[in-house]
Amino acid sequence: MPENIRVTQTGKQLAVLVWMLPALSISGRAQGDAVDPAYDVAVAVNVMVPMRDGVRLATDVYMPAHDGEVAPGKFPVLVSRTPYGKVGATARAGSNETARYFARRGYVVVVQDCRGRYNSEGTFYIDINEGRDGYDTVEWAASQPWSNGKVGTYGASYLAQTQNALAVLRPPHLAAMFVEVGTSNYYQEAAYRGGAFCLLHNLVYPLILGSTSPEAQKDPALKAAMLEMLHEQIGNWLRAYPFRPNASPLLMDPVYQRWFQDFIDHPTFDDYWKQNGFNFEQSYDKYPDIPIYFISGWYDLFERGTLHNFMGLAPRHKSATKLLMGPWVHGIGPRVAGGVDFGASADVSLTAEQLRWSDQVLKGQDTGILQEPRVRYFIMGGGDGLRDSNGQMKNGGEWVTASTWPPANDSPRSFFLHADGSLSRQPPGDEPPSKYLFDPRHPVPTIGGQIDSGKDLSPDGARDQHCDLKIFACEDNLPLSSRRDVLVFETPPLGSDLTIAGPVTVDLWVSSSAPETDFTAKLVDVWLPNRDYPEGFAMNLEDRIVRVRSFGGESAPVFAKPLSVRQVTIDLVGVANRFRAGHRVRVDISSSNFPFFDVNPNTGERSGYSTYETTAFQVVYHDRGHPSHINLPVMGEAP
Repeated sequence: MPENIRVTQTGKQLAVLVWMLPALSISGRAQGDAVDPAYDVAVAVNVMVPMRDGVRLATDVYMPAHDGEVAPGKFPVLVSRTPYGKVGATARAGSNETARYFARRGYVVVVQDCRGRYNSEGTFYIDINEGRDGYDTVEWAASQPWSNGKVGTYGASYLAQTQNALAVLRPPHLAAMFVEVGTSNYYQEAAYRGGAFCLLHNLVYPLILGSTSPEAQKDPALKAAMLEMLHEQIGNWLRAYPFRPNASPLLMDPVYQRWFQDFIDHPTFDDYWKQNGFNFEQSYDKYPDIPIYFISGWYDLFERGTLHNFMGLAPRHKSATKLLMGPWVHGIGPRVAGGVDFGASADVSLTAEQLRWSDQVLKGQDTGILQEPRVRYFIMGGGDGLRDSNGQMKNGGEWVTASTWPPANDSPRSFFLHADGSLSRQPPGDEPPSKYLFDPRHPVPTIGGQIDSGKDLSPDGARDQHCDLKIFACEDNLPLSSRRDVLVFETPPLGSDLTIAGPVTVDLWVSSSAPETDFTAKLVDVWLPNRDYPEGFAMNLEDRIVRVRSFGGESAPVFAKPLSVRQVTIDLVGVANRFRAGHRVRVDISSSNFPFFDVNPNTGERSGYSTYETTAFQVVYHDRGHPSHINLPVMGEAP
């Protein structure tokens, strides 16, 4: 036992604690602290915590300290479980700096490598072990001499999934959660949105994890090969998809190839996707009634998950359930998302917000956070649209509050598609349909949106919908609206501001010459031309896709009859935006968005196993009997 640790407790728990302290460091005050922290920090590194099956998970414990000694007493505990490494350049929301910040303020912070990652034992498999391992970790933390029995969880992305997975199992000492950018249904959000495979994310993500796997750390040649594929060959691999299982770029690391291939082999929402860790929507009744704070952004990969989790739990629970939605990408907090600056007010310190939350719900201090409205969201728009000194378009925006999501004062309004390319409140009459040829060999490129894994290849966030030869899959320097396979419907210049906040859906009546195909929809805010953007700035707000094959339900696909007219709904989830007077509201309809989604070959072959491609003749109807339209949640009167 290190000489500068003083432990006064006695009994069996003490013996366990002493055995689990192989290393200790004391850190000073963090730079930039607004208030002097009450403690220094003692760190127990790589404590091996046993799970129920005997596998031990490497865990760092950050404890409040004074004068080189662990502070006496019992403290609330914060737990964060990560596959990205507890410390160093790869660490994300479970990083040591966050842990030190909270330990200085009177929390014991437990940060753990997930099973099969970094210093933990066992074999990694995405998501499905996190519920049991998380439960065991929470209960272990609650039983330690330094714990007062109240355990909260925190973390973003995968670290949010670890929280939700353990919450479903209801560990007795789980007292609060701070869930950033987390999923509710991994199938619908990161695997098969609308039935289309999220190719970019699901190829890049296992390569990222594989390059940092224990296997790669032991084999420099394996690591170098995976990094080569990730940084130099990823574009070629995306174009090569689908590849046979014995020709996958992940074959060198079978652990990661296994779950990648499982994703390919489960293209419908079957029991595989209903496992705890992937799907939480079916388990809202199992969550403990504890304070939970959900945070996400309009350009976040898990925007849908955050909104659904809040809407699923807030009506069920008496405890505080809060929602914060900013104009952010998957890395939340900063004011810039993609090529757009949303203003100084969009720059939020989530660490400070987490401290207010934790002090209130775990320490009982009155920080005022429970007296605030339970929903706070950012309405984008309102800036001057010029370029700032960093080359970002000044979009602006403002924060508003509500008691619910969707806001109670929104009113769904239908804007109808017309044969002349207009978008208006006037329902269509007897109008001819719009048509285009979808060639899967020349897909529409991804420009912006809810991208995380792969954002170095395809630009993420809010972007002008204008191609550039520097952007992957772009074949020219023209606007996407110039493509003959992109249907554009837009309003005249607005006579006054139009503000929307809430769910958005697109109802289309379509037909295709193909037995299976895709339709995409994108909502765009078209800014006026100015000296910095003489062609204007077409800013993407939200986009989604639907694979037209499954009218019998996602778990039992029934192919559409070629050339038959079918109604499909594309869920654009949620948007909060102010279209300024003079702007246009635009809806783009097409059939591809590559490489975010795989390109439908239009053949009706088994997903992920197609052998050839063919063109599809696509028709979008907008007449009296087939009134294709977008439903916008308008605040106040529509102009």
